[in-house]
Amino acid sequence: MGFGALSLSSLLGPNLLGSGGGSTPNLHVKEPHFPAKAKRIIHIFANGGPSQVDTFDPKPLLNEWHGKALPIKLKTERTTGAAFGSPFKFKRYGQCGMEVSELFSHVGECADDICLVRSMHTNVPNHEPSLLLWNCGDARLPRPSMGSWLTYGLGTENQNLPGFVAMCPKGLPVADSMNWQNAFLPGIYQGTYIDTKHESIEKLLENIQNKHTGYDRQRIQLDLLNELNGYHASERDEDDRFDARVQSFELAYRMQMEATDAFDISKEPEHVREMYGEGLQARQLLIARRLAERGVRYTQVWTGFRQPWDNHDDLEIRHRKLCQECDKPIAALLKDLKLRGLLDETLVIWGGEFGRTPVVELSVPGANQGKVNGRDHNNHGFSMWMAGGGVRGGYIHGATDEFGFAAAENRVHIHDLQATILHLMGFDHEKLTYRHAGRDFRLTDVHGNVVHELIA
Repeated sequence: MGFGALSLSSLLGPNLLGSGGGSTPNLHVKEPHFPAKAKRIIHIFANGGPSQVDTFDPKPLLNEWHGKALPIKLKTERTTGAAFGSPFKFKRYGQCGMEVSELFSHVGECADDICLVRSMHTNVPNHEPSLLLWNCGDARLPRPSMGSWLTYGLGTENQNLPGFVAMCPKGLPVADSMNWQNAFLPGIYQGTYIDTKHESIEKLLENIQNKHTGYDRQRIQLDLLNELNGYHASERDEDDRFDARVQSFELAYRMQMEATDAFDISKEPEHVREMYGEGLQARQLLIARRLAERGVRYTQVWTGFRQPWDNHDDLEIRHRKLCQECDKPIAALLKDLKLRGLLDETLVIWGGEFGRTPVVELSVPGANQGKVNGRDHNNHGFSMWMAGGGVRGGYIHGATDEFGFAAAENRVHIHDLQATILHLMGFDHEKLTYRHAGRDFRLTDVHGNVVHELIA
């Protein structure tokens, strides 16, 4: 009978994917459905919607039509006008000959490692629902974020750090913490938010060090707390929220020993810091690399809070400034991971929640300042890219129409990309599920197809 109980325990244990409870949630390493090509993800979120025709999708014909009404009808969110040719020059990079804007000249140097999707499309041209659809698989209802799904399915390789970290400087993005929520998954899988506007470890990781009690004394206190919690749990039904709270105390204790080191970029050699450059974005991405090599499963790096890429006005000035801040650090991240032998097992993703129109946005009260030199939101066609982690480097997938408005060839929906990312991490997206409210939920809801052309 004892051996039978042990067998039943192993069958119903935390490694059983697709179940909704019945075991204590944990962050221990778990096996995916099949051998994975990637072990971890660094997701660089270009918050606000970068313009595809100014970054990774050149459209010479658009420049020829600059200032004229396009011969096609565009379905846009607001009133738009004539064609708005890109003010930026494009150049071919790498052996693959990928065309990349001058805005991303450093990233262009990594073209042979990049898998570029030029045929992305999403549901609506609004920030909140598009952010939630990309991060959580549903544009309206509370759903677990991708980082939560992956830590639920895989755990994390380092028990002294959170499995899912979200770095967003100077505040929260639109839709706030819902972008890294756990929703109905146990609370231990929620993303840990870090405000990276701070440089000092004491402010970056508030209260990480106990100035009054040493580790040994804290361990005694925590053991007592666990004993009391054990009595509490024995008299009540299982509660995921309670389990998550207990484990959060343990994680906070363990983080004191390793988190301060992981977030302290001053410990990096000077030549490495010079490679990433100066500024907030450089600091964030260097931290992301340090977290990746320490086994953090999912690190999301936001360009900034609100919508910094949302350039309804002064697009040329603002896009140039943003790229000056992030182009060199992103390229440094890719090169650094490659030098350390980490790029093959680390999937790096770049992109925003949607793209922008190839035509100029006209003055609309409350939308812009009437300068007529920016672009409106565009959900019909935009670009995203991935690198490392088993993707097909130096490859361009799909295309938008001749003016860069809508995905026209080999269209890829957000759910398709999510399914592909989960596949790279070793999961059948239809089987990574969690039972809640009488049904099995998954990141891709009832949609999504793996885009096998993107996989090496």
